[in-house]
Amino acid sequence: MASRRSRAREMALQMLYQQDLNPDVPADTVRELIVERLTDETLARFAWSLFAGVMESRPALDAKIEATATNWSLKRMAPTDRNVLRLGAFELLYTDTPPRVVIDESLELAKRYGTAQSSQFVNGILDRLIPGGGRKTDPPPGAT
Repeated sequence: MASRRSRAREMALQMLYQQDLNPDVPADTVRELIVERLTDETLARFAWSLFAGVMESRPALDAKIEATATNWSLKRMAPTDRNVLRLGAFELLYTDTPPRVVIDESLELAKRYGTAQSSQFVNGILDRLIPGGGRKTDPPPGAT
């Protein structure tokens, strides 16, 4: 069963996907849909903050994703993958959500809504976007 915040992230992703394919949908309509579908006010606020944050930061997020996704333009990416990456990148770069939580949540969304390769693709890009130089690796055995 998905956690409560996972459900809010899922809703934010659905709205980002919708906005990506139908850019003329007004933000007020998106907000109403979120409130209607997420009856818990705290979750609706969280989902809206993610959606609005991604939309506000989208040019910067897109530039970072394209710079990190070697040989991939956003236009070539599947819309689902593109929006999972935007959502994950936003949380990594602009919120205090722990990077491991962001990556895990993003991978679940990629597995649920993307293709068989989506989670590996998303993981590879988001790992490189973790502030501070990416994933910390454990020392090799016997190196202590």
